[in-house]
Amino acid sequence: MIPGIVIAVVIVAGILLVVGIYNRLVTLRNRYKNAFAQIDVQLKRRYDLIPNLVDTAKGYIRHERETLEAVIQARNVASDANRKAAANPADASAMQGLLGAESALTGALGRLLVTVERYPDLKANQTMAQLMEELTSTENKIAFARQAYNDAVTFYNTARETFPNVLIANPFGFQPAVLFEVKVEAEREAPKVSF
Repeated sequence: MIPGIVIAVVIVAGILLVVGIYNRLVTLRNRYKNAFAQIDVQLKRRYDLIPNLVDTAKGYIRHERETLEAVIQARNVASDANRKAAANPADASAMQGLLGAESALTGALGRLLVTVERYPDLKANQTMAQLMEELTSTENKIAFARQAYNDAVTFYNTARETFPNVLIANPFGFQPAVLFEVKVEAEREAPKVSF
C-alpha cells in the first residue's frame, strides 16, 4: 500500500510541475504580447502623424516630391507590416518584416527631416513645429515600448529554454519570441529634429 501512495504522490507532483511550468510559460508569453501591443499603439500614432507631416511639408517643398512619396510609401509598408506583426507577435517572419519596414521608414523620415532643414519657412511653420514635436515624443515612447517588449521577450525566451521548462515548452508549441532590435549600425541613429 505504501508503494502505491508514493507512486500516486510522485505522479501528482509531476502533473502539478507540468501544469505550473505550462501556466508560467503562458503568462510570460502573454506579457510579451502585451508589451508588443504597447509598441503597436505608438507605431500607429507615428503612422497617423506622418501624413500630416507630409501634407504640411507639401506646400513648401513641392519640387521634393520624390522624398514625400518615399515617406508615404514607407509609412504604408510599415503600417501593413505592423498589422501582420500585431496579429501574432510570435510569428518570427512577421516580426522580421516589421523590423525591415521600420528601418526603411526611419530612413525615409530622416531624408525628409534633412530636406525640411533646407527650408527656413517650413521650419518656422507652427504646424510643422508641433508635428515634429509630436513625432519626437512618439519616437521616445516607441523606444521605451521596445525596451519593455525586449525585456519581456528575453524573460520569456530564458524561461522556455531552461530545464525542465524546455521539456514542456517544445511539445506544447511555445516558440521562441523575436527581439525588436535594429541590425544595421546606421539605422540605430534616431532622426535628428532641430527647430
